[in-house]
Amino acid sequence: MTPAQSRREMYSEATRAALLDEATRLFAERGYAETSLADIAVATQVTRGAVYHHFEGKQALFEAVLDRQEANAVRVVREAAVAEDPLVAALQALDAFLEHCDDPVYGRLCWQEGPVALGFRRWREYEQRYFFGLVEQFVEPLFGAGYLDPALPRAASVQFFFWNLGGAGLALAEADVADRSRIRAEWRELIGRTILAFQPPAAG
Repeated sequence: MTPAQSRREMYSEATRAALLDEATRLFAERGYAETSLADIAVATQVTRGAVYHHFEGKQALFEAVLDRQEANAVRVVREAAVAEDPLVAALQALDAFLEHCDDPVYGRLCWQEGPVALGFRRWREYEQRYFFGLVEQFVEPLFGAGYLDPALPRAASVQFFFWNLGGAGLALAEADVADRSRIRAEWRELIGRTILAFQPPAAG
């Protein structure tokens, strides 16, 4: 690789990162429908041709923004679950997830603008891709440790908690800022109690 090639690649990577940063800001502030590629190009101080060099169009750019948001959310949740006990780890992950959904950028992009930009089916595929497996990683150990009744259908249980988390995320994204602390606490209590309610029946 020549030094000139290296500089070109570094500039290209920096341009792409800047486009993602500005697109994230504008999509979160204005919404997907009210943000154009021209707006993003101007904010990034590049030409529209430079935008199309990196992304096929506005939806492709939004998908790249969403990928970055979702990957970061998964990282945050995983890093929060440090306890060895599966129930404590699951609750740590739940707290981290709810707190992250309280972030106005993540909340708007992933829960409000995602379905608008991608359509419900495509958006649901995104949520499945990033979070279904993550939910499964926390639910399966709850079965193994005896916190969840082994008689429960496992696949449906994972789906159940997955959609509960989705409901919590959407509720936080749509809530007024002043209400979010209360709503986060309410959903945390409801999901936490649900886990406890699914414990095996006491022998006797």
